[in-house]
Amino acid sequence: MKDLGAKTLFFPMPVLIIGTYDKDGKPNAMNAAWGGIADENQIWVCLDKSHATTKNIALTKEATIAFATTETLKASDYVGITSANKVPDKIAKAGLTASKSKNVNAPIFAQYPLTLECRLVKLLDEEKHLFQIVNVVADEKILTADGKVDLEKFRPLIFDCSGHGYYEFGKRAGNAFSDGKDLA
Repeated sequence: MKDLGAKTLFFPMPVLIIGTYDKDGKPNAMNAAWGGIADENQIWVCLDKSHATTKNIALTKEATIAFATTETLKASDYVGITSANKVPDKIAKAGLTASKSKNVNAPIFAQYPLTLECRLVKLLDEEKHLFQIVNVVADEKILTADGKVDLEKFRPLIFDCSGHGYYEFGKRAGNAFSDGKDLA
């Protein structure tokens, strides 16, 4: 074993696409890889205060949070490296199609097959936003016959914070709450 020091190595790290509207109702999206489950029906996302997205959330108190996929890799990376503060038409340049969420004042982008509709609960500190999940919208193409998300159909991206790469989820390796029973 080798000591690597105190580093933020946490796997898997989802590639999250945060959707918001600005003060004029114009849609924006940004890539945020620093986020996770906070509690039942709550997630947190770390967003620097300099982002247009952060300003939009402060205004509306709502956002959509979609999961990037293999198919959306280029557009997802683009909205992460391009600021709406500098490129006002970044949604069009990314090839994203926005429609209004039914449950929150934020856009849903058609290209992303799984989107969480969220309301801001509070700021945990200057950058950490705690959101309540109001609803989940899923493309039926990624669902099983009984309405569950099929990760092999969905193919969400994960971010490698060590090597700065994007990776696709692999195949199912086992069954949770079951495969370890024979060791009990």
